[in-house]
Amino acid sequence: MPDPQIILMIVGFCLAAYSIIANDAIQTLGTFISSNSHRPWWLLWLFTSLILVIVLVYGWLSSGALQDASYHRLESIPFPKEGLTWLYIIPPIAILILTRYGIPVSTTFLVLTIFAPSNLESMLLKSLMGYVVAFVVAILLYRFVFSRTTRYFNRTQNEPIPKYWIVLQWISTGFLWSQWLIQDLANIFVFLPRQVSTDWMIFALTIFLLTLGFIFYKSGGAIQKIVTNKTGTTDIRAATIIDFIYAIILLIFKEWSNMPMSTTWVFLGLLAGREFAISLLMYSPPLNETAKVVRSDVTKALIGLIVSIALALLLPIFYQWISH
Repeated sequence: MPDPQIILMIVGFCLAAYSIIANDAIQTLGTFISSNSHRPWWLLWLFTSLILVIVLVYGWLSSGALQDASYHRLESIPFPKEGLTWLYIIPPIAILILTRYGIPVSTTFLVLTIFAPSNLESMLLKSLMGYVVAFVVAILLYRFVFSRTTRYFNRTQNEPIPKYWIVLQWISTGFLWSQWLIQDLANIFVFLPRQVSTDWMIFALTIFLLTLGFIFYKSGGAIQKIVTNKTGTTDIRAATIIDFIYAIILLIFKEWSNMPMSTTWVFLGLLAGREFAISLLMYSPPLNETAKVVRSDVTKALIGLIVSIALALLLPIFYQWISH
């Protein structure tokens, strides 16, 4: 008879892999999908899959005897001493439900908090810092550095785009995708032993590649709307600049500490700052309309945070109650 712990690890990992890639990764790959919608989905899948395999296998091998697949993001989050129970499976199910309605929930809070509630304050502080930094950087860059570029992109959006922009965008996407994987792999590998054996690594890679393929086949899903309703994100040139800025911010925060953070909040901060800068620059869309869109995104993110905290605090209590 199969070991119940193994079953829970497999179920938890699979649910987390699908829900987190459908929610978080699409926020990372969204501009890539939008601006390459005319290309075959399998070509985009092969490109991102190659980077995924390189990043994941390199991190695992470079950790040596530790066999750490999370780039040390789980150092402060040990595997539960009592083993996994069904309550750890609830957060990724909640992510699936929230993603179904296009809510950009922070998977870091929702998944990791239930494993280590004591880390919530540190993760929240780093994530808030990420939002503020991304917001301010975007406003400054798009208002004072990329102002002429933004106007030019808007004026020439229906004209043929030079081929070198395609190369630049694929490079920026590869860079961003690798930084997201380093940050958020912990949210998925938290369901497996901290020392990931070769068998578990083969299993993980298989699930990742199948899940990523399905998401590309579905053209991103509900969360993709958050990207496509922002100004100019289907323009490959604008998408390239967004991805480079996002990747550099993630790289900086990766070097800051190993504490997990919400890449969702960084993403929303970047897009919010960019939208405000464009409104101030071109008066289109109007500032009040931009404020409504940003407020809607922030509200959705806060809903996800509230759900995360509620699950982290109430699920253990509920589990203890029914156990007795």
